[in-house]
Amino acid sequence: MEYTAASMLASGFIEYKLDYLETQKLAIGECLPGIRISAGEHNATILLFPRGCEGRNGEYIAVFLLLTEIDPKINVIFEVFLMNKDGKPSSLCAKNSSIDVIRGTSSGFRFLGWHRFIGWHRSIGWHRFITRSDLESIYVIDGMATFICGLVILGDGGAIAVPPSNLGGQLGAMVGSADGSDVSFSVGGETFHAHRAVLAARSPVFRAELLGSMAEATMPCVTLHDIEPTTFRALLHFVYTDVLQIIEGSSSSTTASTSDHLLHHQRLLVAADRYALERLKLMCAQKLWESVSVETVATTLGYAETYHCPELKSKCLNFLMAESNFKKVAVTNGYFHLRQNFPLIIEEIKRRIES
Repeated sequence: MEYTAASMLASGFIEYKLDYLETQKLAIGECLPGIRISAGEHNATILLFPRGCEGRNGEYIAVFLLLTEIDPKINVIFEVFLMNKDGKPSSLCAKNSSIDVIRGTSSGFRFLGWHRFIGWHRSIGWHRFITRSDLESIYVIDGMATFICGLVILGDGGAIAVPPSNLGGQLGAMVGSADGSDVSFSVGGETFHAHRAVLAARSPVFRAELLGSMAEATMPCVTLHDIEPTTFRALLHFVYTDVLQIIEGSSSSTTASTSDHLLHHQRLLVAADRYALERLKLMCAQKLWESVSVETVATTLGYAETYHCPELKSKCLNFLMAESNFKKVAVTNGYFHLRQNFPLIIEEIKRRIES
């Protein structure tokens, strides 16, 4: 994050070495002793959860900054990055969280809130800073991983308060509205109203279909096949708002199950590839990566290969090639499907094993 010397009142950085092997003894939700950090006269405490502070079988490391000693009216930035094995800062795992009181905005953080080990606290940070497998394979040196943590205190610079943009919300209100609509889509028996100019501006595929010489350019209603209504609704939501829609509810509960989320993001990734919405495709890829396990990685790898997502493919291959994972993945139905339909991926896996 960029900030000027004029706006920065104070800053402080510390180096923390994590004994990776020792953390394997900890339970999920258990944090290490608080790490003090100071920026001028301002003090805060860093909490590191080596096996995460929520679910996911302890796959993620969580990092938070407790703000209980800092005036709620003060703007803060919390930065954390890891040191590579060559002793240089990693650009791949560097994150920052911020709270801008003047503008009423925040970024890159989730509130920790109530936690059984430390009670209720105002905090910023990440429930999923990095996976333990990535930390071990990329950043652990002689059993230790080095975290660099920074606290930056910002002034308001005499700024005039400007409300945050609500463009996404205003455009989002147009989704499905017949007001001003000049095209509609029939999807699985449902009708969706839309606006050619908006769709064309966001997707080159929609532009060719709706404003070009294709038949759809003159059709008031376009019928779409091979896409579910819920998927198309989420796609339209992204087109108008640039936000990935969160699915809520399922047939069996008020909160969508893990399998529902997985299927939803698989279908949405396919649709994003179909309409050349690269940002949406990467957002879906990230959601699929967050759901990766020994049971799902082979299927996710197949999606990454089929729908041209090299970033997701690379992560899945790295996950799969971990010895403890590969033996379990190799006996899953997903891996059998991979062997039957993706011979080039199987060849790549064999090359990695042999090397």
